[in-house]
Amino acid sequence: MKFGEAFTEYLHGEQDRFLEKCGHVEYNTLKKVLNTCRSCNALRHSCTSDSSGCQCQSCPLCDQKFFSELMKEASQIAGCFSSRVRNDQQAMVLEGWMLIEYALMNAIAIKKILKKYDKIHGSVNGRNFKSKLRAEHVELLQSPWLIELGAFYLNSTGSDDGGLKEFSSNFSCDFNANPPVMTLMLSYLIKLEFDLTCAICLDILFNPYALSCGHLFCKSCACSSASVFLFDGLRAASPKSKCPICREVGVYAKAVHMLELDMLLKRRCKDYWKERLTAERAEMLAQSKLHWAKIAYGY
Repeated sequence: MKFGEAFTEYLHGEQDRFLEKCGHVEYNTLKKVLNTCRSCNALRHSCTSDSSGCQCQSCPLCDQKFFSELMKEASQIAGCFSSRVRNDQQAMVLEGWMLIEYALMNAIAIKKILKKYDKIHGSVNGRNFKSKLRAEHVELLQSPWLIELGAFYLNSTGSDDGGLKEFSSNFSCDFNANPPVMTLMLSYLIKLEFDLTCAICLDILFNPYALSCGHLFCKSCACSSASVFLFDGLRAASPKSKCPICREVGVYAKAVHMLELDMLLKRRCKDYWKERLTAERAEMLAQSKLHWAKIAYGY
């Protein structure tokens, strides 16, 4: 079965009610835009004698309808995905696997339609647009919320819920690997690996927070990077504070605690978790004393 048919079948499957509340890639519509692009077709026919194929690179007719529409759809999908995962644990129980399948199917649709764009135009604009999606934090398979969903299912191992047991087999996590990694085995033979190393302390993420740019750090490391006290939290960071990795500003205000990932570390690496917790509390106490000393003595 071709992907277009599989995607249509997915959209009209058992999750039809779920999809009513979330947008999706208008795959067949975008495909028609490419197939009916007259200027590109004319150029392609004129290039039939050229073994390299059409080299028109881009087409205003396609680009005006194609990239703006795809960016809008990708942004809506990413927003829906993250908001549903962040909702509450009950939502993860009821919708977790549907959310993963939702992210996967739409990510494949985006990948295939961009590949088709480049094939028709003999360009790399589709590939470049994919990089733009990542820069705009709407690349679904790079979402930190997939890590949180994976941690949720791994934490559910041993649960009496047979459905959760079935899905948890698609995930694995190795904190002893170098680097520590979470692996997600999805349908269509897609394997995702997420590095669980904090880019600041270069150790396993502890008390992890996801900044709005999607990068994960230990809370203490992120607070240090933003020059705020642990007891004040990341939301106290200046709007001008930058992500230590991508250097984007304003990413601390909506930082979110990755509760399931933290719980997974606590369960799998008890000694390490306790050691880091003790160190974090000691650091918080030292910062608190410094804070009150500054107020009391004015320095």
